[in-house]
Amino acid sequence: MTVGGALVASALDRRAVAAQPLALFAYVGCYNAGRATDGKGIDVFRVDPTSSRWTHVQQLADIANPNFLTLDRRQRYLYAADGASREFATAFSIDASTGKLKMLNRQPTGRGGGLHAIVDPTGGYLLVPHNPGTIAVLPIRPDGSLAPMSDAADWSGTLGPHRTEQTTPHPHQVQFDRRGRFLIVPDKGLDLVHVFTLDTATGKLVANTPSSVAARSGSAPRHVALHPTGPYAYVVNELDSTVTTYRFDEERGTLAPMQVIPTIPTTFTGNNTGAEIAVASSGRFVYASNRGHNSIVIFAVEKSGVLAHVGWESTLGRTPRFFCFDPSGRVLYAANQGSNRIVAFSVNRSSGALSPTGYVVDVGAPTCIVFATPGTNTV
Repeated sequence: MTVGGALVASALDRRAVAAQPLALFAYVGCYNAGRATDGKGIDVFRVDPTSSRWTHVQQLADIANPNFLTLDRRQRYLYAADGASREFATAFSIDASTGKLKMLNRQPTGRGGGLHAIVDPTGGYLLVPHNPGTIAVLPIRPDGSLAPMSDAADWSGTLGPHRTEQTTPHPHQVQFDRRGRFLIVPDKGLDLVHVFTLDTATGKLVANTPSSVAARSGSAPRHVALHPTGPYAYVVNELDSTVTTYRFDEERGTLAPMQVIPTIPTTFTGNNTGAEIAVASSGRFVYASNRGHNSIVIFAVEKSGVLAHVGWESTLGRTPRFFCFDPSGRVLYAANQGSNRIVAFSVNRSSGALSPTGYVVDVGAPTCIVFATPGTNTV
C-alpha cells in the first residue's frame, strides 16, 4: 500500500507541476554609454504568470548600449548587439530555472554600432546590421557561443537627402520572411529596402534579384514587420513618420509598394520620428511607435492588406524606441527610453485598442525587450 500510495502521490505531483504556469522571464536592453547613461546594460526580470508583475533578477553592466537582444529558437541562448563603439556581438546561456544569464563569449562584428540582431531559422547564424552599413554574419556553435564572422555584407548607393541622418548606408534591422527564405533589410541611409538570401552552407549573404525596392526619398526605412498569413510587409519610415505597405512575393522575394500612411495625427504639429512596428498575431492590426508624439498608432488591416487608422494611444512616457507584445498577445509593453520606464497596456484583440493597465517597470533607458520561457522549447 505504501508503494502504491507513493506512486499515486508521485503522479499527482507530476500533474501539479505540469499544471503550474511556465516560468517567464523578460530581458531588457538598456543604454548605458555615450549620451544615454541612465541604463545599466541588460536587466533580467521574472514575470509572475498570474499578476504579470516583474521582479528584478539580474543586471549585467558590461554590455555597451545593447541596442537589440534576440533568442535562439529553443530559448537556451540570448544574443546582444553592442550598440556603442565596441565592435562586438555577445552570446549568453540562460539558466532555465532562474532565468539568469552567463556570458559565453564575444566576437568582433567588424564595426561598432550594432543596431539589431536575429538568429536565422536554422539556428546556425546570428546576423547583426550596423551603421555605417554592413551586416555581420556570425556562425553559432553547438554550445551557443559565437564563431568568427563568416561574412560582412557591405554596399554603397545614393544617399537620402537628410544631411545628418542619411550620411551612410544604414541597415537598421534584418528580418526573415515567414518561410525563412528571404531576409528583408530596411536601409535608413539609402531610402531602400534590400532583400537577401542566406547561404547556410557557407554563411554568406546573397543579394536577391532585384536586390532592393526604393522607398520615398527622405523617408528613411527603419523596421519591417511581416503579416502572419498574408503576402504583406509593413515598413515604418523613421524620418517622415509613415508606414509603407508592400506586397511581398514569397516565391521571388520581391516587394511592391501598395500604400503610404502617416503614423501621426494630422493635428500634431511637433517633431516626430517613427521607431518600432509590429503586427498582431491575428493579422488584424498593425502597431507602430512615435517618438515625439510619444504614442502607439493602431492600424486595422483591410482585406487588401492596406492599413486604416484606428487611433493613437499615449505611451505615458518619452521616446518609445521599442515596444512588443508579451507571449500571450494580451499585453503590450512600451519601452520609453527617454523617461526610464516600461509601461504596460492591455490589448483588445477585437478592436485593436490599447488601455493602460497602470503597471510600470522603472528601468534606465530601455531600448529592447525579449521574453523567454527557457527549458520548455525542444524544437
